[in-house]
Amino acid sequence: MAEKQNIIERIHEFDRFGINLGMERLQELLRRLGDPQQGMRYIHVAGTNGKGSVCKFLESGLAGCGYRVGLYISPYIEVFNERIQYDGRNITDEELDLYGWQAVRAAEEMVEDGLTSPTEFEVVMAICFLYFHAMQPDIVILECGMGGEGDATNIIRDPLACVFTTVSFDHMETLGDTLEKIAATKAGIIKDGAPVITNVKDHGAAAQIARAAYGKDSRLYDVSKVRCSIDWESPVEQQISTQIMGTDYSEIRISMAGEHQAENLKTALACIEVLRKGRKIRVERSRLYEGLHKAVQPGRFEVVAGRQEWLEEGRFAPMVILDGAHNEAGAEALQKTMERLFEGRRILLVTGILADKEVGRILDHFTEITREIVVTEPESPRRLEGQKLAQLLRERGIEPRAVTESAREGLEAAQKISEEYEVILFAGSLYLIGAIRGMIRNG
Repeated sequence: MAEKQNIIERIHEFDRFGINLGMERLQELLRRLGDPQQGMRYIHVAGTNGKGSVCKFLESGLAGCGYRVGLYISPYIEVFNERIQYDGRNITDEELDLYGWQAVRAAEEMVEDGLTSPTEFEVVMAICFLYFHAMQPDIVILECGMGGEGDATNIIRDPLACVFTTVSFDHMETLGDTLEKIAATKAGIIKDGAPVITNVKDHGAAAQIARAAYGKDSRLYDVSKVRCSIDWESPVEQQISTQIMGTDYSEIRISMAGEHQAENLKTALACIEVLRKGRKIRVERSRLYEGLHKAVQPGRFEVVAGRQEWLEEGRFAPMVILDGAHNEAGAEALQKTMERLFEGRRILLVTGILADKEVGRILDHFTEITREIVVTEPESPRRLEGQKLAQLLRERGIEPRAVTESAREGLEAAQKISEEYEVILFAGSLYLIGAIRGMIRNG
């Protein structure tokens, strides 16, 4: 008897249908599955950068207040199961197998009936809804994919809130070549009457979101100009104080570093405050704070080595940091964080970037962090070859410490010279970060 196909392998086979925006296929797929997406309460989060962190702050904060929370994220860092979480844990292999084959069989029946096949993202979305329908969380947090209007997550109706983090340049071949066009696409998640929380600072992009909100008779809460102060910060945590719509949120300790994470926290707090004042949720301050402190985002300025040494002795051992700064805005945020926290420190950067990104603009920021660089390649067919990346560095007057062709080779090259540095930073493609994270965690 032939061995049963792995469910994740089968899901990935739907990737050949590519990115095909639209709701018709998913609507039909979910109809055949009994419309499991209906009857749940959602918070929908869109934006270019910061979506994942805002989702984690919302998840951890609400869980701290006693809510059972479902979380859907995209993409994952190490394992596929990360994409669908409930009550702080990933969907198990057994649960993924159960609901995955239900969704796959329904998709196969669509093709047999002469209909267009769902895409991989749509099949995953169906699995997500089947799982959450079974678990019945109090609130589901959905992280939008790269777009908005045509994204598979946009199948939901009547969300509790629509949240926008940032709008910057990424996926321009699909979303548009201006911030206004990108914002207009992302604003497609706004539903009639649902409150809209936005922390988009670009005026033109913010105007697109505001226009969409008014067109849907949705109340707009723009917190982009709300002051958020960092009381103190370290590589492993910081304390934030702000006021949101007249409510004082002072001395919140979070376990994510960087000024951009303070902004993400502010966005999440604004959503929580809107829902609290709208009597959609109940919040106990101390429990909310405890939950927010537990929020961590794998692969986003994540300290994976040297953390305890720093906490106990204030020294670097060296400290090893992973950051999926995969576009210009992410690279800029990383540069600012490194400059604030590690000025004067000896830093080694290990990087690999996808060829379809704004490589030059990313390097503009990376090379301000350090000129000590190991070049490698992400584990993706879209990767930029290491030699090509090395040449781009040489054109900037930087000779790489090593040029490698895989994440493992990049890690080994860094380990050989690690004693020369106080900080080793792995940054670039999330494919690279996921691979490195798995190697470090698994020894």
